[in-house]
Amino acid sequence: MDDLVVSKVSCGRIPTLAGEFQLCVYTNNRDTKEHLALVMGDVYDQQDVLMRAHSECFTGDVLGSLRCDCGEQLRRALNMIGAAGRGVLLYLRQEGRGIGLAHKLQAYNLQDQGYDTVDANVLLGHRPDERDYTIAAAILADLGIRSVRLLTNNPDKIEQLQAAGVAVSERVPILASVTLENAAYLSTKAARMRHLLHIDALPQLAADDARA
Repeated sequence: MDDLVVSKVSCGRIPTLAGEFQLCVYTNNRDTKEHLALVMGDVYDQQDVLMRAHSECFTGDVLGSLRCDCGEQLRRALNMIGAAGRGVLLYLRQEGRGIGLAHKLQAYNLQDQGYDTVDANVLLGHRPDERDYTIAAAILADLGIRSVRLLTNNPDKIEQLQAAGVAVSERVPILASVTLENAAYLSTKAARMRHLLHIDALPQLAADDARA
């Protein structure tokens, strides 16, 4: 496989409720997707830059779906970067843990039949998580960032970024609300995907659901 090459195509000022960012569009020589970097402040040649590598989730990010924690994590990450006054959010086009929106909706149907998110993906012929963070590492290198404080609960993301040459100086937890709609999803993340989550609210949610 050819060495990964990313190219910054264009950037523009984006004022948001969390503050003002520069939105930069990146292309690469491995796929046809436009990956994005939302950058606040001066990050070039800086250490300990607050950063989130966020995988696209149309249902959560755009529609506000309650089945996952993605939309809430996206908003919290932007707010945390805004409060810090400097940071980067990478928006990676790898919907549904890399399986695409159509298969993600098929996985949702399997989940409604009682399968968890891991088994649903496997039944569709996929790995539990097919995301790849090498493009994230390449974009961070292009931005000239020396080390990051990574907003994540996912050890696999930390390990992949470090293997790709990213210096992760700290993991910063980014927790979302536990609800009846996402409780099983979050429980599977913790139990089967090593996510660093404290889900003490789950037993109470189950008891409340049984009484409803």
